[in-house]
Amino acid sequence: MGPGTVVVLTDRRIVKQLLDKKASTSSNRPVSLVTQNLITEGDHMLMMDNTPRWRLMRKLIHQDLTESLCDREHSKLHQAESVQLLYDMLHNPDDWVFHLKRYSNSIIMCIVYGIRTPSIEAPWTQKLNEIVELWARINEFGATPPVDLFPFLKWIPERFLGNWLTRSKVVHDEVHSLYGGLLKAVETRRATTGSVYCIADRILDQNEKSGLTNHNVMLLAGVTLKGGSDTTASTLASFVQAMLAFPEVQKKAQAEIDAVVGETRIPVWSDYDGMPYVAAVVKETMRWRPTAPLGFPHALSEDEWVDGKLLPKGTVVFVNVWGLHHDETKFPDPDTFDPDHYKGRIALSSEYANSADYENRDHYGFGNGRRLCPGIHLADRNLWHAISKLLWAFNFEKKIDPQTGKLVALDTTVETGYREGLTMCPYEFPCKTTIRSEMRRQVILKDLKEAQTNFFPQYEKVDLFMPKKQ
Repeated sequence: MGPGTVVVLTDRRIVKQLLDKKASTSSNRPVSLVTQNLITEGDHMLMMDNTPRWRLMRKLIHQDLTESLCDREHSKLHQAESVQLLYDMLHNPDDWVFHLKRYSNSIIMCIVYGIRTPSIEAPWTQKLNEIVELWARINEFGATPPVDLFPFLKWIPERFLGNWLTRSKVVHDEVHSLYGGLLKAVETRRATTGSVYCIADRILDQNEKSGLTNHNVMLLAGVTLKGGSDTTASTLASFVQAMLAFPEVQKKAQAEIDAVVGETRIPVWSDYDGMPYVAAVVKETMRWRPTAPLGFPHALSEDEWVDGKLLPKGTVVFVNVWGLHHDETKFPDPDTFDPDHYKGRIALSSEYANSADYENRDHYGFGNGRRLCPGIHLADRNLWHAISKLLWAFNFEKKIDPQTGKLVALDTTVETGYREGLTMCPYEFPCKTTIRSEMRRQVILKDLKEAQTNFFPQYEKVDLFMPKKQ
């Protein structure tokens, strides 16, 4: 492609060989002038090369997202926020998309900044949603000239190339306004009431030792927020779509939940092993509609040989996540949402990702090698808590068109039913959501009251000033 070499991998063995076993030379990122240079000024952790600074940033994030910390420190947060998700769905079911966004945003906001998102109306949530849209548009194929492949294009006046520099600056300014405002709120809190248990405070406590600049910290926290917010919400939207398209799966999962949990309590994390079909629903959601169909590209820092073929230094390597997830030899009838694809394979994602048995890997939604998502443990739990509780509480059905009296058509195809770009999310669709029983309604109300009394008060309410558009 252009003057460089690009390879796309759709072979599990080669993915393991190149990106895991040879991770020391396959963990760089290709040049990204727009995202890495223009928007984040070189501080987007996801797009940084495998450098000492990147390894330090990853370590600082990972120290608060380990498996043991997720189970010990974040479990109550998951339980409380998922209960509010149920309450929101109960009282305003038509806004279910926004409730999923609030849920995923609030969890990562609490962990990164120690600030809750009690409502989708929170100014930082609205601003983040705007940024996600702006960033997605500018990353769409063809939205900017291919300056990474042909650097001379950056010298051509931008008015001939869709004003791409001006549009990049708009995203830059919005990103720095939001991320800077959030970090400022943390710094103000530290100066007035002291530190709390969150990633931003932990990094600032170690800042003198780490040597990171204020801009480094601002982008590190902000990129973690964005990554942990929009991907979870997109995956949960695909789950809801699957329940409408494959109602038999919903019924089978609900039967398992009812047998293990009943209706007098809400599922908790300790129920995971006892509900293998629900665990498989989570994995199948990530397989069926991966949020990053081509993953995020790696780049080789040295020449490498793979199966007798030379891949020169600088080669850009894509993992065809979509192709691997829809391989008929591994997943028969891959376009069908069938949790039995994972029958007998319900271990958490990290166990399969770190296993030498590449044939048994469950999915590639969290990346590979040294670029494996540092939030893998948190994301697994985010999804399980939401999906298990939503299935426990509600029935999801297609809506009836009041004019025709027929069910509203549901478009699950990638070509027309999903947004284009590096990340994939379904277009909004109508969904009928009904509570499964009065007992479940009462349990939701009781558990929410308990969360409001005993858990949520520890998180302050911050009213950030967000600059209005001119």
